[in-house]
Amino acid sequence: MSGPDAPPRLDGAEVLRRLTPAAAVEALAAVLRDGLDPEACPPRSAVPVPAGELLLMPAAAGDWAGVKIAGVAPGNAARGLPRITGSYLLLDGTTLQPAALLDGAALTALRTPAVSALAVRHLAPDDRPLRLVVFGSGPQAYGHLEALLAVRKLASATVVARDRDRAAALAAHALALGVPEARTGTAEEVDGADLVVCCTTARTPLFDGRRVAPGAVVVAVGSHEPDARETDTALVRRAEVYVEARAAALREAGDLLIPEAEGAIGPGHITGTLADLVRGPAPLAPTGAPRLFKSVGMAWEDLAVAVAVHRAAPA
Repeated sequence: MSGPDAPPRLDGAEVLRRLTPAAAVEALAAVLRDGLDPEACPPRSAVPVPAGELLLMPAAAGDWAGVKIAGVAPGNAARGLPRITGSYLLLDGTTLQPAALLDGAALTALRTPAVSALAVRHLAPDDRPLRLVVFGSGPQAYGHLEALLAVRKLASATVVARDRDRAAALAAHALALGVPEARTGTAEEVDGADLVVCCTTARTPLFDGRRVAPGAVVVAVGSHEPDARETDTALVRRAEVYVEARAAALREAGDLLIPEAEGAIGPGHITGTLADLVRGPAPLAPTGAPRLFKSVGMAWEDLAVAVAVHRAAPA
């Protein structure tokens, strides 16, 4: 789009300059408090293409509508290119005239951690700094670290990743952000964590779910495919499970669908949704079970954050 009537184009740097992680968390909470129903959100369309997968994610709410066209290209890493690509077209909800065109990868890098942080704000204790274990060392791992610091204090951060240099770089970034202790580690260290965050491209479980401590919170965001998962059946079976929306999770969340196919859990195993958490009442005191928040990513989240970016004055 070009010409005098073209909507403003916001590149990745501008998207991230305009909206802080804390503001993105609040944008999501606000639309849920205002009554948005994630269960009514249109399903994601996924089209296999030679490079990977093309995703189409439309949504409408209130005075706004929008659509994200995203690409997932696993081979891009070897080319030095981002794995996630795409654009977001924000539309005026009354006229459907274009209002802004945003970098889709930056929007995803902002909204996915914000969704996780919103869940953590309601599920994790706030009476002490938390010991974090994060799986992954890519953009989502960086985004999650910053978003989590917007809602909770961290006592330590342990990074578990295949690439040791990238893991060390993320640990150094955590120290620069003010985390008192940060280092690389191993999957076995989930047994000492208050909070475990999984943001990887793994298709099989990253750790033994029996090692997760009672009352700990696990967040899994890395996959939206029925045959891929980052957490194992042992964790899912013993955990209180929260999701963005039941319909989306039961379509796409391999972390839940695989244990269900195994007969380990039933379709009623989900404890609650993000909207339940935001609208309250707050969850009961810890039952001794871990709490798992499984996110697949939904179009309403992109819309909420894109609107907040559009409304924010340039920094």
